[in-house]
Amino acid sequence: MNRPILASIHTAAFQHNLNRVRELAPESKIWAVIKARAYGHCFGAALTGLASTDGFALLDIQEAAWLREHGWQGRILLLEGFFHENELARADDLACDLVVHCDAQVEWLERFKSKNHKPFNVFLKMNTGMNRLGFKPEAYRIAFHRLHAAGYHMHHMTHFANADQVDRLPSVGSQQDLFNETIVGLEGPTSLANSAAILWHRNALGDWVRPGIMLYGASPTGQYADIEHANLQAVMQLHSEIIDIQELKKGDRVGYGGRFEAPNAMRIGIVACGYADGYPRHAKDGTPVWVASGDHGVTCPLVGRVSMDMLAIDLNNAPNAGVGSVVQLWGDKVPVDVVAQMSDTIGYELLCAVAPRVPVEIK
Repeated sequence: MNRPILASIHTAAFQHNLNRVRELAPESKIWAVIKARAYGHCFGAALTGLASTDGFALLDIQEAAWLREHGWQGRILLLEGFFHENELARADDLACDLVVHCDAQVEWLERFKSKNHKPFNVFLKMNTGMNRLGFKPEAYRIAFHRLHAAGYHMHHMTHFANADQVDRLPSVGSQQDLFNETIVGLEGPTSLANSAAILWHRNALGDWVRPGIMLYGASPTGQYADIEHANLQAVMQLHSEIIDIQELKKGDRVGYGGRFEAPNAMRIGIVACGYADGYPRHAKDGTPVWVASGDHGVTCPLVGRVSMDMLAIDLNNAPNAGVGSVVQLWGDKVPVDVVAQMSDTIGYELLCAVAPRVPVEIK
C-alpha cells in the first residue's frame, strides 16, 4: 500500500485565478509565469489549467521545448533570456520571445541576426532599482537602438522591487516614472506588473502583465490576510492521513528535542508528512492542520518538531479522529501562506519545495 501523502493540483483553480487576472488587468495581455516547475505544481497541470493565457513565461529552454512537444502553440518568454550564444538557434526553432538584460546578449543577438535568421521578439529589461538584472537607464537606450537596428521586434520591460510593500524604496511610482522617462520616443509594448502590482498598483500594468504567485492562489506578501478578499483559489492541496494515535500523560514530551510538553492528558495524531516531503521543519507549535471530521472538518495545532517523515498534531478539536483520518497540510482549508508564516518563510518556498517523492494528482 502506498504512503498516503498526496499533492492534488486543481486545474479549475488555475483557470479561476487566470480569470481574476483578466478582471484586474482587462487591457493587458498575460504572461503566465510557470518557472520552477510551475511553482511546484507541474507543467502538465499548468498547461491544462492556464491554456487560455496569452503566453507562458519560464526560465529554461528545455521547459520551452516541453511546452512545444505537448502542443502549446502560443508565445513563450524566456525570462532570463539565453545563457549562451549557442542556445539562440534552439530558441529560434522553438519560436521563443527573449528577455535581454546584458551587453553580452546584445552582442550575441547582433551576430545571430547577421546570419539571416528571423528576428526575435525582444523584451529589453531595464534596471529601475531592483538591481538584479537589466540595463541601467543610461545604457538602456543604446542597447535598444542596437537591437532595433538589427531588426528585432522590441518590447520594454522592468521589474518592481516593492510592489508588495508600502514605504519601501524604490517605490513602484519611482520605478515607473524612471521607466517611462527612459523609453520616451522608443517604440514597442511594455511589461511591468508582477502579481503584487496587478493586485495593488493597477496604474502600473503595461501592455503585458506577468502574474506568478497569484495564479497559484497564494499571496505576494506572504500574508494570507492580504489576499483573503481577492477571490483567489488554492491550486495545490497537500493531503495525508493520521497513521497512529498516541495517548499522552501530563508532562510527556513530543518529538526530537522534546520541544512540546503535554499540559495535561491528551491524544495526538501522527501524520505521514515531514520535511523530506517539503513540509517546513521549522513550523512552530500551533501551526494549523485541517482534519476531516464529519462533513466539515476542524483545524488542529501541530505539536513538537517536524521530523523527516512525520509530524504530530493535537487532536483535542477532533476527538473522533483516528488512524486513517484525512488531513490537509495546506490548500483550500489551510492557506499555504499561514503555514509559511508559522515557519518564518513564504508560501512561494513551500510550494516550490514539495519533494519529488510526493505523488501528484492532477484534477
